Amino acid sequence: MKKNILVVGGTGFIGYHLLKKLDKKQFNLLSISTKYPIKKKKIKKVKYLICDISNYKVLKKKLKGLNINYVINLGGYINHSNIKKTKKSHLDGCVNLINYFKYKKISNFIQVGSSLEYGPRSTPHNEKNLNCNPVGNYGLSKLKATEFLKKNGKNYKLPFTILRLYQIYGPYQTVDRLVPMVINKFLSDKNFPCTEGNQIRDFLYINDLIDLFLIIIGKKKAFNQIFNVGSGKKIKIRALIQKIQKKINKGKPLFGKIKMRKDEVLSYTPNLNKIKKFYNWSSKVSLDNGLNKTIQHYEK
Repeated sequence: MKKNILVVGGTGFIGYHLLKKLDKKQFNLLSISTKYPIKKKKIKKVKYLICDISNYKVLKKKLKGLNINYVINLGGYINHSNIKKTKKSHLDGCVNLINYFKYKKISNFIQVGSSLEYGPRSTPHNEKNLNCNPVGNYGLSKLKATEFLKKNGKNYKLPFTILRLYQIYGPYQTVDRLVPMVINKFLSDKNFPCTEGNQIRDFLYINDLIDLFLIIIGKKKAFNQIFNVGSGKKIKIRALIQKIQKKINKGKPLFGKIKMRKDEVLSYTPNLNKIKKFYNWSSKVSLDNGLNKTIQHYEK
């Protein structure tokens, strides 16, 4: 009998890639989002539910009668400068999902968290760090969602897995994110201002993340755990921009024209020992190959 998977935020960047990769012969696929997908991102055999998950009554009505086995919560508002909408989508929406599914016998509630939950602490981050102190409203909302899920997971025996993602990139990502934004600037042959680029980050190609989701769905041994998710390879933003420039060979970055934010952390990278141990998972796509695939997409 087919299992039912609900992907919250199924029309977004990660949700689209996940639903495209999930086996439709093995699973019934459902997506919840506030809007229908655009035509080129609509996937056959996916049931699209339109719902604002921050409204519990509407959410409960939409899910009534659906026997969900797996919940993957990718829901969220992209513009994190809007404090009210960020809290509604990343915290209130997650709380509503947990309050609904804690009374259901589901196989796993996979919550997509953020590396920003750690706040401005030294890196590489370790999941054992309990004293997280996020600076922005996005990181704070994600951390509160994590804490609520941990508490309810324990009290209601709700199986969960929390993934703290670092920098994910790839085709179909919105152009306000760093990698597609830089690619588009170069493809347009533009000179563009940026910081000195001394920030150190970890970039993971989307296909590697999707492979991890498939592994987690297939296994049961890592319930009620938090995992860092990244490539394990750190790079300076300056070097990343120069790498993209070399591949496209157009445009010019104007380093140092923008000041780095005062609250921006210079180095933000994960310790990945835990995820490797539990799932025997690590990134397979190199940064060069991932960037090539992403550039090809935006060239089209």
